[in-house]
Parts: sequence; structure tokens; C-alpha cells
Amino acid sequence: MSARFRPAHAEPRWATLLLVAAALLVTLVMLVLPLAAVFTEALRRGLPVALAAITDEDSLAAMRLTLVVAVLTVPVNLVGGVAAAWAVAKCDFPGKRVLVTLIELPFSVSPVIAGLVFVLIFGAQGWLGAWLQARDIQVIFALPGLVLATVFVSFPFVARTVMPLMQEQGREEEEAAATLGASGLQTFWRVTLPNVKWALLAGVLLCNARAMGEFGAVSVVSGHIRGETNTMPLHVESLYNEYQFAGAFAVAALLATLGLVTLAAKTLLDRISGRGARGAA
Repeated sequence: MSARFRPAHAEPRWATLLLVAAALLVTLVMLVLPLAAVFTEALRRGLPVALAAITDEDSLAAMRLTLVVAVLTVPVNLVGGVAAAWAVAKCDFPGKRVLVTLIELPFSVSPVIAGLVFVLIFGAQGWLGAWLQARDIQVIFALPGLVLATVFVSFPFVARTVMPLMQEQGREEEEAAATLGASGLQTFWRVTLPNVKWALLAGVLLCNARAMGEFGAVSVVSGHIRGETNTMPLHVESLYNEYQFAGAFAVAALLATLGLVTLAAKTLLDRISGRGARGAA
């Protein structure tokens, strides 16, 4: 294309190549090399050593606890996230912007601060500490505290994944269903949910990945009790601090594998969702 007919927004070829090279360099240094280092260190002493570290009793206890926390966290965030996205996208009410800000609050607050907040509320010296102790209810340094902290830090993923799609689709289909006599629940199950199902699954995957990989908030409320309140990220830290590098990197490699599987599944869901949107168009 001659310079005369070149679009005004066209970038010089050297600038495009420079941007691509910079993006590839950042990706290599910040993502690929750290992942490669984790897997290399995990297998440095051989696969049997890595497998022995993963199947260790404390490692298995950390895996079980991580799965339990994720199983309890994801449904809560699924229901809460969909409800919040529905309210923002489909309804008009005073304080709507405040609700959007609250949904995004965990993104701007340090997870460590979030954990400290729960300690101040539910800890032995916290606002509800005496009331909980009188009823022999333990929240901090126990499973409830881990779940509360994880719910807080992973809450936005479902809502923020579904909300833009609901807003883009508008309210016409729901209003038409209501005109035909459908109840609110029928409208949700038969109109709204089918339109956002792939985005919802992607949000659930991201929420689950964050729940299983959360470190900062659960570190504050867990107490680091090995075999009882140590999740997989906390177990990695404990092993590393004790110079058990093979075990630490083996468990870290397992966590990294779960993250890569989650990323691959989300990419697949995005492609399916894109094909569905093109087919509907």
C-alpha cells in the first residue's frame, strides 16, 4: 500500500515489531521463565522424590483443606456474584454505583489487610471474640476463618465476568418474558442464564483458581498449623522455610499445573462463547 492510501492510524512496521518484541520479552521474563524454574526445581532430584513430597501426609492434608475451602467458597461467590451482576445490569436503584465499588473492593484492598480485618472482628480480642468464645465457636485459626477470607478475596471474579455481558445484552428479552407472564425466577432460568452460561463458567473457574491459590489473607487467619490449617500455598511456604526445597517446588508445581489447566479451560470457554455469539448473530 502506497503512502498516499495508507490509513492515518497505521503504525510503522518497525514500531509494530518493537511492540511485539517487547510484549514477548515481558511474557518470557515474567511468566515463562518463572514457570519453567518451578518445574525444573521440582524435578531436579527426580520424579520419585517429587511424587513422594506430594504424597506426604502433610501435603495431602494441605490439598484436602484447599479443596474443602474451594468447595465452600465457590458456591457462595457463584450465588452472590450472579445476584450482584443481575442487580447492577438489570435493575436501577439508589446506590448502584456504591454496589459496583463494593464488588471491586477486594481488587484494591491488600489480602493481608483483609485477613487482619477478619482477625479484628472474629479474633479472641476482636469485636465478636468474647461472644464466640462463650459459645465455643472458633473462626480464626480454623476452617471458617479460611473460608471467610477466601470468599472476600475471590468474590469479584464471578460478578465481574458476568456483569459486562449482562449489561451488553440489555433488558429487552427479560422485559418481553415478563410481558408474556414469566415470573422473575422463570425469566432468570430460561432467558438470562442461558445467555451468560459460558461467561459464568469462566468466572467460576477464575474464582476457583483464586480460592485454591490465595496466600495473603489465609496466611493471616490460618495460624500456620501444619496438617490442620495449612493450605497448599501456606504448605509451600512452610517447606521452603524449612529448606525442604524439593517438596516446596513439587507442591508449587502442582499448584502451577492447576493454574495452567484453569487458563486452558477458560480459553476454551471463551472460544465456545465467541462461536455461540457469532452463531446467534
